[in-house]
Amino acid sequence: MVKQTQPVNESPLAVQIGAIRMKNPVMTASGTFGYGVEFMDLMDLNRLGGIVVKGLSLEPVPGNPPPRIAETACGLLNAIGLENIGIEAFVKDKLPVLRTFDTPVIANIYGKSVGDYAQLAQKIDGIDGIDGIEVNISCPNVKAGGVAFGTDPNVAGEVVAAVKRRTGKTVIVKLSPNVTSVAGIARSVAASGADAVSLINTITGMAIDAETRRPVLGNITGGLSGPAIKPVALRMVWEVARAVDIPVIGIGGIMTATDAIEFIIAGASAVQIGTASFVNPSACVEIISGMEDYLLRHNIVHISELIGSLSV
Repeated sequence: MVKQTQPVNESPLAVQIGAIRMKNPVMTASGTFGYGVEFMDLMDLNRLGGIVVKGLSLEPVPGNPPPRIAETACGLLNAIGLENIGIEAFVKDKLPVLRTFDTPVIANIYGKSVGDYAQLAQKIDGIDGIDGIEVNISCPNVKAGGVAFGTDPNVAGEVVAAVKRRTGKTVIVKLSPNVTSVAGIARSVAASGADAVSLINTITGMAIDAETRRPVLGNITGGLSGPAIKPVALRMVWEVARAVDIPVIGIGGIMTATDAIEFIIAGASAVQIGTASFVNPSACVEIISGMEDYLLRHNIVHISELIGSLSV
């Protein structure tokens, strides 16, 4: 469990992730909140603990062919294919708007090689207005036959070390659940210098149209998110929080403040809200309010009292 400190006159929900001080532990999940600016007219972005933008690559990526999204029982399958405008267009067209808000911005990055990750980190290091980097290691390593970076502890560690050598910003590593031991991967990236880990990314799944006997998604398989994966995510967050001494950010099926509190009790210092924002664009703000109410109802002075407080 990572102990949190509370400066005088600060919000009882304030948390520290690396060098990033957030007013509350509620962040957006990459890929579900666009570049942040899309939600400006739907909610007050200043209320958020942090904005994690859509995954960025060195060059623009068109993504997978449609259909790319399919609803399933208690969840959502997506095969967007990491479509994005590229780091340069993001910095030029989106970041100036995000800078007008009093909320930390975290750039999620991905690449096809260790060199790609290193170049992205170096580019971002000199950019004001980006407070941290979230490294998506669920991507295929083209030099290893398409095997995801995050499935091998050594390769995952290599990616993180390369990123850390090129940036002084806070580095969060987003872990894949599609592994034998997520705690083992977490220990490896922590040893390589990660300031925090976030988990879980989506679980690989698929859907079939029984009438046509064809896959529902154009990519055949996709990533499952939403309430269906919450029990798996909660278990993995609990395992990782016991395995590392860096902050853990919980992701997976968080729809309500109660869901978020469960992740905090399991050991998460912060949470990310993803699929819930599709159902309710105000989900993040409502969850923050619900967490504030929870602390009041239970006479808890600061959120740090809850982190890792699970009694077993």
